[in-house]
Amino acid sequence: MMHAHRIGPSVADVMTEEPVTVAAEENPAQAAHLMDVHHVSALPVVDDHGTLAGLLSQTDLMRARTTAALWQRWPTLQGRDLMTAPALTVAMDASIVDAARTMEAEHVHRLVVTGADDQMPVGVVSVSDLVRVIGDLR
Repeated sequence: MMHAHRIGPSVADVMTEEPVTVAAEENPAQAAHLMDVHHVSALPVVDDHGTLAGLLSQTDLMRARTTAALWQRWPTLQGRDLMTAPALTVAMDASIVDAARTMEAEHVHRLVVTGADDQMPVGVVSVSDLVRVIGDLR
């Protein structure tokens, strides 16, 4: 009797699906509100077509608060002014080991998951998502 070789979970198996996104022109205060309401620490930033433009994190917002030149512009800032771009991405069919390697190499805590087109965000995978399944990877 043959046993199928177990292939580890893919990013799609562990990611947060249908991520809350923020428009590139949205003000940072609204982005902070969305993070708070949805209990997330970062939001994919999208353009008018829903294409991934960057990633806006709590760290980016904190940097704006502690950088005098940015804080003076706070009322007129947009998400695109503070976001990290381009966002680091991973394909939804990538292995979680590949995602973990990318996070480690790039010193980040999350990746935006893209669909087949490599442009539309379909999820977010974080270190905590990966840690939840690491124990099962034997």
